[in-house]
Amino acid sequence: MNSEDIQTILIVDDHPLFRKGVIQLIQTLPELKFVGEAANGADGIRLARELDPDLVLLDLNMKDMSGVEVLKAVKAAGLDARVIMLTVSDHADDLVAALQAGADGYLLKDMEPEDLTAHLAQAARGEITITPRLTQLLATSLRDIGRPKKPSEAGLTEQESRILDLVADGMSNKLIARELDIAEGTVKVHVKHLLKKLNLRSRVEAAVWADRSRRQG
Repeated sequence: MNSEDIQTILIVDDHPLFRKGVIQLIQTLPELKFVGEAANGADGIRLARELDPDLVLLDLNMKDMSGVEVLKAVKAAGLDARVIMLTVSDHADDLVAALQAGADGYLLKDMEPEDLTAHLAQAARGEITITPRLTQLLATSLRDIGRPKKPSEAGLTEQESRILDLVADGMSNKLIARELDIAEGTVKVHVKHLLKKLNLRSRVEAAVWADRSRRQG
């Protein structure tokens, strides 16, 4: 594996034993390199700025500040890190709030170790990752009145439709840019436009929405 394919990862969680367990799992994955850990949100934000990791594995509920607040701070700092929430909460409100704040994935702490390892490997490849049993919960929460039911009803351009399909396949902006041979910045603009047309606020929501539309024919 080329060194450029190895993704650095920072863990932010206020449970030391859990952090140690996750670190041990990460160290079994050749595509991930553990670079730091933080026991609270403030230190997590500081380390994210200092280390500029490719991935941040972030707890939702911490004593000093919520994971969503940390997530927003990381995004506001302009870091390229993809943020994966790792939490005990399977409540729809927490899931939607995290995704709308820009989370690139949402995993539950009660997963089996081998399942968590598989999802972390998925995240390392730049793919969207979400605990399978939460996808239906998210799909249900997206059934708002006024939202188009199918891509054809949203007025998406041909390029936007292609990009939506790739988002639904779990591809990151970088991978989409490589697939379509366009600039990553161009992909970001298209994603922004298609989210507006679909009345959605995050790419993970778009992926779930598009996947449900496919199944509905």
